[in-house]
Amino acid sequence: MCAQKTQDLEAKLSPPQSLGSFEMGRNDVDVVCTYGKIAVWFGRKVPDYIIAQVLIGISKVDPSAVHEFEMICDFDEITEYESKGYILVSYGKTSGGYRVNYSIPFSNKKALFHLSKFVLEELQKGDVRKDFYWNGNDCDIQRLYHEFRNNIESWELKAINYKTESQTSR
Repeated sequence: MCAQKTQDLEAKLSPPQSLGSFEMGRNDVDVVCTYGKIAVWFGRKVPDYIIAQVLIGISKVDPSAVHEFEMICDFDEITEYESKGYILVSYGKTSGGYRVNYSIPFSNKKALFHLSKFVLEELQKGDVRKDFYWNGNDCDIQRLYHEFRNNIESWELKAINYKTESQTSR
C-alpha cells in the first residue's frame, strides 16, 4: 500500500488495477507518467521556476531518473558537457563533428540546473517536449503527483488510464 494516499485518489489507485498512464499538470505544463517514462510538455510561457520545480520534484521521487539526448558537436565540447554533470554514453565521428549521446542523471543537481537552462533556451523557439526515464510504479506515480500538487500552484489530475481499461477515467 502506498503512503500518503488521499481519499480522492484512493479509489482510482487502489489495487488490483495497475496504472497504464497518469496525466497531470496545469495549463502550461503537462506530465504523463508510465512505468518506464515521464513525458513532459512545457508550454512556451511556462515560468522558469515551474521548470525547476518539475525537475526537482522528479529527482526527489526517483533520483535514478535520467534524460538521454544526442547532439553533434566538436570534440572539444564533449568534456564541456561532462563538466555540467552530463554522463557521456557514446560518441563517434560523423560529418559535421561528433555524434554524442549523453545521459543527464536526476541525482546530480548541477546537471538538472543545466537541463533547466537548456529547456529555457529551447522555449525561445516554441513548446518543448522531454522524455525522462525512470523505474516508477503506481506508488511512485502517486508520490510524484503529491510532490507536484503540494509544491506547484494550480497542479491538477488530468486523466488516468488503467491497464485493464481502454478508456480514460477522470
